[in-house]
Amino acid sequence: MTGPARARPLRVPPGPPRSATPGLLHKLASNRLALMNLAAARYGDAARVAIGPKTLYIFNHPDYAKHVLADNAANYHKGIGLVQAKRAIGDGLLTSDGPRWREQRRMIQPVFQAKRIAEQAPVIADEAAELVKRLRQHPAGQPVNITEEMTGLTLGVLGRALLEDDLSVFGGIGHSFEAVQDQAMFEMVTLSMIPMWVPLPKQLRFRKARAHLEEVVKILVANKKARAGGTGEDVMSRLIELTRNEPDPDVGKQRMRDELVTLLLAGHETTASTLSWSFYLLSEHPQVWERLHAEAVAVLGDRTPTVDDLPQLRYTSMVIEEVMRMYPPVWILPRLAQADDEIGGYHVPAGADVVVCPYLMHRHPGFWTDPERFDPERFAPEASSARPRYSYIPFGAGPRFRVGSNLGMMEAVLVLATVVRELRLVRQPGYRVVPEPMLSLRIKGGLPMTIHPVN
Repeated sequence: MTGPARARPLRVPPGPPRSATPGLLHKLASNRLALMNLAAARYGDAARVAIGPKTLYIFNHPDYAKHVLADNAANYHKGIGLVQAKRAIGDGLLTSDGPRWREQRRMIQPVFQAKRIAEQAPVIADEAAELVKRLRQHPAGQPVNITEEMTGLTLGVLGRALLEDDLSVFGGIGHSFEAVQDQAMFEMVTLSMIPMWVPLPKQLRFRKARAHLEEVVKILVANKKARAGGTGEDVMSRLIELTRNEPDPDVGKQRMRDELVTLLLAGHETTASTLSWSFYLLSEHPQVWERLHAEAVAVLGDRTPTVDDLPQLRYTSMVIEEVMRMYPPVWILPRLAQADDEIGGYHVPAGADVVVCPYLMHRHPGFWTDPERFDPERFAPEASSARPRYSYIPFGAGPRFRVGSNLGMMEAVLVLATVVRELRLVRQPGYRVVPEPMLSLRIKGGLPMTIHPVN
């Protein structure tokens, strides 16, 4: 940082002593949300937490988030976790930085233009109708793993809407992505210090999953090249064009794999997670379900939803927004400071691992009344307008704002309205729902629910 000398030195954020490192390492491996909550509860909106060879600078205030994610975003590259995840998911849009990231972003951005996203509403409606049909046919009283159903649905939407292909023909693709995500988080926790050739069960599962996904990519590319016509604006067409001129064919193939695996993983996982949390919270709050059901019946009647229904499904949108407040799909935003900086009067040295945590921000008592309570009314227009913009960042913010957020939001609203219009999903009694912070904030072990038709 340059400029005139300061009268007083910048402060260092408070935090636990080095002697606390063993306990913090255990929390990093076993309960990452508890680690974040502990830092905020004990040290406030800025904390400095030393964990082994790393020191995390955790900032939990809208102004601080705005500085890191938007105002001085050029100083903050992808950080801890995402850097290590490259060994698992490659150098795609999620993990890349600099010129490569900008090239990837320019390539993918047109696919998510508002007009093209709106055109995907019939695909979403069709997949939602098939979901309702499957759930209706399930034996009464027998629990269904809703997390698996949401994964299948979102992969179906993603394949048809963005790739112009059918992903349902690839058996076990959801499990392969789960193995990749598990490995990516393992890389973060271990700081990539364990070689991938070590035959740990997790790593053996990952290697098998990676081989499966590489075969899927190969088939998708071959399918696209074999088909005549198409819009040319789908993701596969753009990726083929992006990698066509790589001097080394092997590099081109690797880049195709990285880009496509990243897109498929990020594109389905966050929406599947949000829908799973939605059905769980509706099961716990029947009065919200009743209002949601009434809105779906009034707006949709017995017809298929369309993109024109979105403005009328206002309460459904509020429910989704509140679900993402409590369980944001992007639960943590790690960054690496490139140069010295100042955040809120605190010194951030070059090379520091900086963390903005939407999960914490969305539960900050200074900006949310009774933050542990599920209350969609928080997102009524008059309530939303009173809050700082960066107190709610479920898709991140700034230049790295999640590119597919509009598609994800439309998908979540239309699917939720379609299902709730016809079915009530009830959590299996006695099943404990635990959040698992991976690349997204998912439900650990899945979500067994029973299906109850309402008409």
